Parts: sequence; C-alpha cells; structure tokens
Amino acid sequence: MKKAVLAFYKFVHLQNPHEEKEKLLSFLKEISTVGTIILGKEGINGMCSLDIAKLEKTKSFLQRNFSLENSDFKTNVSPSDVFKKLSIRVKKEIVMLGHPEINPAVSVGTYIEPEEWDTFISKKEVVTIDTRNDFEVELGTFKGSVNPKTASFHEFSKWWRDKSKFFKDKKIAMFCTGGIRCEKATSFLKSEGLDEVYHLKGGILNYFDKVGNSDKSKWRGDCFVFDQRVTVNPRLQPGDYEICHACRYPLGLNDRNHVHYEKGISCHNCFGTKTEKKISSLKERKKQFELTKDRTSKNE
Repeated sequence: MKKAVLAFYKFVHLQNPHEEKEKLLSFLKEISTVGTIILGKEGINGMCSLDIAKLEKTKSFLQRNFSLENSDFKTNVSPSDVFKKLSIRVKKEIVMLGHPEINPAVSVGTYIEPEEWDTFISKKEVVTIDTRNDFEVELGTFKGSVNPKTASFHEFSKWWRDKSKFFKDKKIAMFCTGGIRCEKATSFLKSEGLDEVYHLKGGILNYFDKVGNSDKSKWRGDCFVFDQRVTVNPRLQPGDYEICHACRYPLGLNDRNHVHYEKGISCHNCFGTKTEKKISSLKERKKQFELTKDRTSKNE
C-alpha cells in the first residue's frame, strides 16, 4: 500500500514541549504513523510516514497545535513506510546549531522561491553555501556552491566566523534538505550583522517538487534524506544508495563493490575502525536479521 511521506517544521514558541509530546504521541499512535519528530521550546521539526487517507487529518492536527500552515508541509508518496517506528524527542534545539539564543521566528533571511533559485544563485555577486553535512554534499549539491565540510550543523557557526572574510561584499544564499538548517543559519548570519542573506524556501525537497528534473537545473546528484530511502533524486524517487549498518554512511553501487565492504559489518569508510567486540556484535545482529527474514519468508 502506498504511503504519504510528510515533512514539516515550524519555529514557534512551545511553553511545555513535554506536554505537547504526549498529545502528539497519542494522536500519531492512534493513526499508525511512524517517523522521527523533534520538539523544543523553539518549535517542531519532523518527518513521518502514514496512510494517504490520514494525511489531511494529520496536517489539521499539526496546524491546530503547532501553528503550521499549508505551505509548511512537504509531501510526496512512497511505495511503503520509510520509517520503522515512531520516535518523538524533546531537545534544547529542534536543529542543533549550538546557539539557543538565535530565534528564526524573530529574524530570518529572505526566502527565494524554488522557481527563481537557479537564476538567483547564478548572479556574480551571490555566494551559495550548502549548510548540510559533508557526506550529504558529496551525494549531491547545486553546481558552484560552497561546501563548509562540516561533520555536523553544530560546526557551522565556527566555520562561518573563520571564513566570513572571504565573502565580504557578497550576497549569501544558503540551502539545506528541507529548509530548517538554512533558516537557522540565515538567522545566525543576520545576528552577525549581515543584511543580504537569502535561503531556498522549503529546501531541496521543495525545489525537487517545484522544479524537478529541469534541463536548466543547477542541481547535480541525489539528496540524502533521513529515512529508509537514504536518498531521493530530483524526481523525488528513491536513489540507489544503502546505509552501512556499522557507521551509517550512505553507500552507492561502487562503494558496495569495494573490497572493504561487507554487508552489515563494514564499508570503505569504517573498515579497520571497529573493535573485535563491536565486529562480533555486528555479525550477530546480521545473523539474527537474516534468520528473522528467512522465517518471515517461509510464513508468507
């Protein structure tokens, strides 16, 4: 059965995130929704997978309780659930920059619509910065964009303070997967005194939805997503990647043909970094998974 994949976020003050978590958990369990959602005093950030028939009911609940609007939702369809379970966590920040004083609900950069993005970032006075993690950028990005080579978004502010002198007198355009990281990054840059800061509205996923696989697109490659699809292409179809169970690194076909790749145990990225105890644990996990898969197959 086809499933709806719903992505959303909103910077909105939540007085009691733990109380909101219980209400949301009860509602989503009742309609058999799976996914990952983060709540905090600064708002909500999540992606979930659910029956298409329950999509409007879910959006209405989120709109009533978290002030989301129709334009805050990004939706596409998958052949099956893209998450295994439902996880709702409360954190200090719904996207971890490490500067809880930054408030995108008060100050944020200027949005650029997906249909205008390629033209805007082609201007000579514009520097385009990919705010995602280094491994995500390796899988795909906009042609000509700057890769900060950060291992996590938490490192972005330090990178900017170290490198900002190279972007003097430039307009800064930023983008990320769904919009939340670059929205917080633009708020941070404005707090640093920059005026001409811009970001892709709705992120790469919204760009794929509105612009897709256009011949004029400056996008190259796939986009990493934080679910079982691993990546999606510009047509929002799952890409040809798998996750290494040992280190969570995304693996393409060439990576899976590498001499150091052993399914469920290691890949070229983590080979030689695990203790014997960890390797034994991974092998046992792989064995149990294959036994469960075999029993399921025999019962079908």
